[in-house]
Amino acid sequence: MNQEAEDYIKPLKMLFQGNANPEKAEQMSKYMRNLSIFYGIPATLSRPLVKEFLKDSGLPEPALFNDVIKELWKLDQREYQYAAMLIMEKAMKKAEKERIHLYEWTILGKSWWDTIDFISGTLVGCHMRLYPELILPVTQKWMDSGNIWLQRSSLLFQLKYKKDTDTELMADYIQELKVSKEFFIRKAIGWVLREYSKTNPEWVKGFINDNPDLS
Repeated sequence: MNQEAEDYIKPLKMLFQGNANPEKAEQMSKYMRNLSIFYGIPATLSRPLVKEFLKDSGLPEPALFNDVIKELWKLDQREYQYAAMLIMEKAMKKAEKERIHLYEWTILGKSWWDTIDFISGTLVGCHMRLYPELILPVTQKWMDSGNIWLQRSSLLFQLKYKKDTDTELMADYIQELKVSKEFFIRKAIGWVLREYSKTNPEWVKGFINDNPDLS
């Protein structure tokens, strides 16, 4: 464990532990199929707590940033992973190019939809706007990996792009994955098409008509 990272996180731990709700923790864990344990702090409270923490502690120094995120990711309670995502969001617009490796690491660690969707749709989405030269090599590598969470991220990173959506790339990835039996892949395909239909409904209608074998 990195002691500097541990020292940085300590005030956040105290905030979370002081606001734990065992009854809600059990409910939240059940909702997540008991894949994670919780303090029982809903987002309406955990977000302000993280903001309070960042106001007092500031963002981690660049040299410490990855270690802090990884330490938070390794902690048992799911609220720490949510806190890590908020910290990364706060820093995402000034992220160095290599931050993509950290995003990939978090996608692959303790993977479930509640972290993947934010990481891909918000963090990776912003990063690919900053460094568009990463789009093809990174997302194609993720597609080729066979990992459903990396593949889902390749579909979802453009979720907020609206008129800037690369429809050719989106179509290629959907067509590559449309035979998948994985629920979270099928769900992502439906999600990106539904979201893009708000921008260009005619394109989506045409794509669906051209691909009648979509789930």
